[in-house]
Order: sequence, then structure tokens, then C-alpha cells
Amino acid sequence: MTTIELQKPAIASFDRTAPVPIDPRQLARDLQAFRDPRPVRSGWELAITLVPFMALFVLIAIAVQAGYWLALAATPLAGLFLLRLFIIQHDCGHGSFLRNRASNDWIGRVLGVLTLTPYDCWRRSHAMHHAGTGNLEARGFGDVDMLTVREYHERTWLARLAYRLYRHPLVLLGLGPAYLFLLRHRLPVGLMRSGWLYWASAIGTNLVTGLVLALLLWQFGLAVTALVFIPVLLSAASLGVWLFYVQHQFEDAYWKQRADWSFYEAALQGSSYLELPPILSWFTGYIGIHHVHHLSSQIPFYRLPEVLDKHPRLRDVNRFTGLEACGTLRLALWDESRREMVSFREAVGTG
Repeated sequence: MTTIELQKPAIASFDRTAPVPIDPRQLARDLQAFRDPRPVRSGWELAITLVPFMALFVLIAIAVQAGYWLALAATPLAGLFLLRLFIIQHDCGHGSFLRNRASNDWIGRVLGVLTLTPYDCWRRSHAMHHAGTGNLEARGFGDVDMLTVREYHERTWLARLAYRLYRHPLVLLGLGPAYLFLLRHRLPVGLMRSGWLYWASAIGTNLVTGLVLALLLWQFGLAVTALVFIPVLLSAASLGVWLFYVQHQFEDAYWKQRADWSFYEAALQGSSYLELPPILSWFTGYIGIHHVHHLSSQIPFYRLPEVLDKHPRLRDVNRFTGLEACGTLRLALWDESRREMVSFREAVGTG
């Protein structure tokens, strides 16, 4: 068995006096004890997320319609509840929210109407992401596009410019999420030749979402609906994309060619632990405990903190605070010779 001595990332300020020796395969076996969902707890988590979201959304719309524009200040809170609904949808995709697969799927499809994410399409692409995390030959499905330094230098100047723009924080966390959730998800992009299920997922989600929007337009009008719906969606989308970015894009991440790649090592070395304040951990469904999630994706999100309690060494693996994680946004390329992510400036003159 391979035992990994994982160093904490250089960008973090935590004590790094000793490595953390962990056998990822044995740990994955140990984590099976946490995989059983608790139906009553799952139902409660859904209720305390869905009901406040819908109530808050309607209250904001009513207040704005009545002229109380200050109510728009509450849209980030509604966005946090929407993000949490996406985390529940995410768990449904892993079959970890309820014990019955059909129940997981239908809850996921319903939530996909609210998150503007076709459930079956997303579940397939996300499964491919999990299966190939850290594999340089399996990029492009359900992840943030990333080039190696060599690939970047081999591209034309126009392609390099496009990649620089893509990786700019304003695009990555602003225009990117808007494009992803408002436009790209309207079609089964990347799965168009993979069967009717993905077309049905995308078109079905579009139709039901259109019906919901029509009801909102009828009740509140175009201006109020747009002023509430779009900011709520985009605040959730931007935070969600940022979370997804910092989970795999950090200096000492794990990227290898297929011949040298290991699923278990990639899960533990290539995923971060984002330590957030308790309230933000709750709203983000503890998905910041991402190294555990990748080692055992069938653990319900609400049981992830249990894992850290029983395996405290995992608190020291790839740990970042939210502020420290923001520093990873400067990283844009994987340097295969140095085996670390680097910025564009650091990549100049190398290849």
C-alpha cells in the first residue's frame, strides 16, 4: 500500500512542521462507515433549505414590487440558500442523499429547475469529473479548464489570449457563471451524442423553468422578476464556481499523466479542505471538506464533519481559509516539471 506524506500547501499559514502520513486506500475503506444516509435527517435538511429559500424569494419580490428596493439587499442570502439546494442536488447525483436511487433522481431533477441545472446532464459530467480528477488525460468534463505550461506555450497568441481571459477572475467568477447557468445548461453540451436522456433532461428542465418564470412574470412583472431572479441566481452561481475552483486549483495540487495517476492519491492530494466559518460551512453544505468527498463521494454532505471528528489528521491536509483560498486565483497553469500550479508570470520563459 502507498502511504502519502502530504504537506500542507505553501500558500497557507498553518504550522507545517511535519507531513501528514495517510494511506488513501485504507482511508477510503474506513470512510465507508459514513456512507449510509439518514432519511429523516435528509428530509429535514431539504425542508430547512427549500422552505426558507422560497419564502425569502417571494418576500423579496413582494417588497420590491411594493417599492421597498432595500429588500434587494437580501438577495445574497437567498443566493446562499439556493447554493445549498445545489449541494443537495449534488448529493442526489452521487446517490448519497437518500437510500433509494429513484428518490435521489427525482429530487435532483426538481431542484434542477430552481438551480437551472439539468440534473441528468450534470450528474453524468460530474461523475466523469470524479473519475478523472488529477488525470491530465481526462480533463474537460465538469471541471475548470486548465492547461499545462507546455500546452500554453504551444498555442497561438490568440489562443493564449483567450485562455488568459478565461482564467481572469472577472470572467471566471462573473461572466463565466452567468454563461454556464443561463446559456450553456440550456443544451446538453458535451453530451449531445450520448443519448436521448440528456436531451430530455435539458429540454425538460428548460420547459419547467420556463413555466415557473411565466408564473413569476404574471404575478410580479418583468422588471421585478428580473431584479430578483437574476441576482439571486448569479450570486449562488459565482460562489459555487469559486468553491469548485479552490477545491482543485491550488499550488500543490495533484496532476499526473494517466500512466502514473492514482484515483486515491488524486482524491486526497488533489482536493482541498476549505475551512470556513460555521455559518458559511452550513450554507455550502460542508463541501469545503472536499478531499473527504472525493475519497468517498457517497457520504451525505451533513456527515462530512463527522469524518473530521473521527479522523482529525484530515484537518491538516490541503487546508485553506477562505481568505487564503482567494490567493489561488492567481494560479493558472500546471508546471509538469515543477509539479505545481504557477501563475502566468511564473510561466514566462519556461516550457
